[in-house]
Amino acid sequence: MAEAHQKQHDYHIIDPSPWPFVGSMGALVMALGGIGYMRYLSGGSLPLFGMDMASPYLFFIGLAVVLFTMIGWWTDVVKEAHQGHHTRVVSLHLRYGMLMFIASEVMFFVAWFWAFFDAAIYAGEAAQYARVEHTGGHWPPVGIEVLDPMHLPLYNTIILLLSGTAVTWAHHSLLHNRRDGLVAGLAITVALGVLFSFVQLYEYIHAPFAFKESIYGATFFMATGFHGFHVIIGTIFLLVCLIRAMAGDFTPKQHFGMEAAAWYWHFVDVVWLFLFFSIYIWASWGAEIAH
Repeated sequence: MAEAHQKQHDYHIIDPSPWPFVGSMGALVMALGGIGYMRYLSGGSLPLFGMDMASPYLFFIGLAVVLFTMIGWWTDVVKEAHQGHHTRVVSLHLRYGMLMFIASEVMFFVAWFWAFFDAAIYAGEAAQYARVEHTGGHWPPVGIEVLDPMHLPLYNTIILLLSGTAVTWAHHSLLHNRRDGLVAGLAITVALGVLFSFVQLYEYIHAPFAFKESIYGATFFMATGFHGFHVIIGTIFLLVCLIRAMAGDFTPKQHFGMEAAAWYWHFVDVVWLFLFFSIYIWASWGAEIAH
């Protein structure tokens, strides 16, 4: 009888988990809270279930639930790996899932690039249909001073390229079971990711244009801002990998978490290169540079 019930495949049935339901409820609360927060900031109201949901608190409650779900769910995934459930086939499918996630992120940024190039190439039509300021048929619009692409943007480009080199070093060190190189490479990558975020924050504070003053500012801040948000996510991702590496979690044969973080970071690097050459360099060609 024992042989009849012996496992003959590479798959496993996971234990019952509360995280899909808890995460869904957290996302619902966060979505409603986001709408209520925007209504609150504009002085409006959001009547729902006999209550006014226009408040800054509901969004952060939902966000806390979502973050708690992420921590709990991924902790369970790590436990499954330590228990030997991540076989060769399961690991392959985890990689497929990560690749599909990155592909969805690519399409997300395609939308922002599309919006930027549509406004840039058809500057007059963008002003007409969006009912924004007169662009003068030029891009950037008349009166807009742009950031110097050879200053902070170039500095941040170098930072990200160096960080991509560091995370590749960490990955190769792991494959060759060199723990010192793994930890050092991840630590350098995390430090460079934090530095990039601070430089971009400084750039935003001193930008000569605002988000709501022009279509140039709106498209610029949406594209670069979402990239900056992804840099923060990737930095946290790599920080968790650094903590796990210091605890001895990864092995040369089993390290999907580290591999997924490296893929995600390289994706962030490539998106930034497109942003740098299109939004910072191409779009500022011949424009007045703010010093």
